[in-house]
Order: sequence, then C-alpha cells, then structure tokens
Amino acid sequence: MIVLLGGSGYVGSEFVRLFEQTGVQFKGLRRNQVDLYDPSSLAQALKDCGADFLINCAGYTGKPNVDACEQQRTDCLMANAVLPGMIAEGCAMAGIAWGHVSSGCIFTGEKPDGCGFSEVDPPNFSFRQNNCSFYSGSKALGEECLADAPDCFVWRLRIPFNHVDSGRNYLSKVMRYARLLDARNSLSHLGEFVQACYDCWHNKLDFGIYNLTNTGSVTTRDVVAMIQRAGLSNKEFSFFENEEEFMRMAAKTPRSNTVLDNSKALTAGLKLSPVEEAIAKTLGQWQAETA
Repeated sequence: MIVLLGGSGYVGSEFVRLFEQTGVQFKGLRRNQVDLYDPSSLAQALKDCGADFLINCAGYTGKPNVDACEQQRTDCLMANAVLPGMIAEGCAMAGIAWGHVSSGCIFTGEKPDGCGFSEVDPPNFSFRQNNCSFYSGSKALGEECLADAPDCFVWRLRIPFNHVDSGRNYLSKVMRYARLLDARNSLSHLGEFVQACYDCWHNKLDFGIYNLTNTGSVTTRDVVAMIQRAGLSNKEFSFFENEEEFMRMAAKTPRSNTVLDNSKALTAGLKLSPVEEAIAKTLGQWQAETA
C-alpha cells in the first residue's frame, strides 16, 4: 500500500493516474485527515492503513508562478522545508521508506566543465548564496532537512510538461506568454518522471537523490521551433533581449535556468528519454484544455 500526499496537485494527480491505470494499491492522505506536521500523528495514520511506502508531492509552488512565493513566505517555507522534515520523522517512526518530490531549481547557470549538475554537487541557488527566489531557497532547505533521513528517495523534478494543456504545463506556458526569455534548461516529462519515481521503490534502488530529467537540454527557442513545426501555434513569438530586461519587465524574483546530469538515474535503469524526443512526442499527442 502506497500513501500519497498532495495527490490533487499537478504532479500528484499524475501519480494517481499511473496507479489507477496499473492497479497499484494506494491511498490519498489529506491534511484534513491527519496533521502532517505532527510526526506521531502521521506515523499512526501510516500504521493504521498498512502503508508500505509514502510519496510526498505536497509543496508550495505559488500561482501563477514562483513570484507568488515572495508574498506567501510562511506558507512556502512550511510546505517546502519544514514539512519534509516532519514527514521524514513520521515515516521513521512508522518504519517505512518514502520518496520526496524535490526540485532541480536549486541550481542555476552551468558548471565550468560544461556538464550538468549532478546529485553530488551542492545547490548554488539557495539561501546560502543569497541569490535565489524564495521558492528555490525553500526547496534547497528542504533537501538539507533530509540529508540524514533514512530510507528516503529525493526526486528532483525540473520544469514539468506533458501532452495536456494546463496552467502548470511548461509547453502551455511557452505558447501563452506574451514574451519569452531564451535560456537553456533541463526539463522533465511528467509521465516519465512519475514512472521513474515509482520504479525507484518498485525496483529497490538505493535510497538517495536522483535527478529525474530527460536526457539533454533545450533552449526556449528550440521549444518554440518545435511547437511551430507541430502546427500548434502560428503567432509571432517575442523574446526579451536578455535576463536583465526580463527581470526588469516581467519578474519579481530571479529564475533558475540550468542543466542537470541524469546519468545516475540512467545507470540505475530508469527510463528517461532524450528531451527533444519527449517534447516532439508530447506535441504530437497534444490535448487542448477542456472547460
């Protein structure tokens, strides 16, 4: 039995879809059912339902984007930094393993050697560098809280997308934004990410951090070109001249633009396709948002 936290969100609902399609037994646990900030209460709830594993998708991302986290710092800090620590304690008390959905947005820029940031690289977009958004800082702090957590997976998600048009879908955002910032990034196909998370537990992989991004990286202009080739937009896309103009005209807080190295995940046998292949397949299956 898998217990799922945050099952109504963008990532959590994809876990629900996977489990329902594959017949995996799971139970959604909501905050009105148990005090997630009380480890003993969570541990008892896990024992009562016979949980074997817990997946935490609960967190605070801000709507419509991370700029909102600058105004809701208490909620952001509690959900992204404090809550993971409480869940770790509750799972340890219940004697079960668990997995936490983290973020690759705790990095920015490129490594000097041109390779992507790996799981052993310390975050460089966090409160410790004093250069980050509050969202990224809180997610990095959350990982620090789990540094010594036993039997725990930390799964780094990076700019998720899939074939269903929505306000959380990166491809939808690219199509809708009036102007875009051209930057190179790693991305995560949502379905592949969720499957890889489940496979970490199901295949009994070693606990620890995994960068669950599609192989390679793309620029915003690459993505725009693929959208146009797929015939999904005929508008004239406009770009900011540089990040300075973007920050001055469109953003309230710095953004993470970076590339992660997913070789650990690939070596472990997790299936993460090349990013351009994943985007092309997704655009070919595109579903418009329904009312």
